[in-house]
Amino acid sequence: MSNTALLVMDMQAAMLSSFGAGPAVTAKVATVIASARSRSIPVIYVVVGFRPGAPEISANNKGFSAAKQQFAGIAPADFMKIHPDLEPLENEAVVIKRRVSAFAGSDLEVLLRSLKIEEIVLTGIATSGVVLSTLREAADKDFRIKVLSDACADREQEVHDFLTTRIFNKQGEVLTVAEWTK
Repeated sequence: MSNTALLVMDMQAAMLSSFGAGPAVTAKVATVIASARSRSIPVIYVVVGFRPGAPEISANNKGFSAAKQQFAGIAPADFMKIHPDLEPLENEAVVIKRRVSAFAGSDLEVLLRSLKIEEIVLTGIATSGVVLSTLREAADKDFRIKVLSDACADREQEVHDFLTTRIFNKQGEVLTVAEWTK
């Protein structure tokens, strides 16, 4: 597992507070983080973040422009805070992305390549957002991919189920937390 890294994506307190499945996913992700740390697998946190006023958000971007007012009402540092139950250790990287994929507008690929990472393990919210987008881009970048289905969630359970049972397994391996941590 020396070439494996765990990605903890969009597990920001501000985002989880409005996410119904937040507590269950947070508990699963905490288990995965503990397991990765015990096996010396790097844990890399990915957060979505913008400058004050979110100038990076174009009116052409339907998804982000709809939420721009939400970003305007909170200080960027506060919005990017990772849930307290999942806080990174001092030596763990936090990558800031500017779009849905963990790779978009971030230095994630540079970090993974410098650590000689060939396999990534994906966790986070939302399944149809950061997990799907990151999986697709990571596959194009020739990473091996594992998705921990119960350490991800979506606002729509049917979408989560469809992606984890019908789509993700075409580009990666889908496991549960229990399967990955044993």
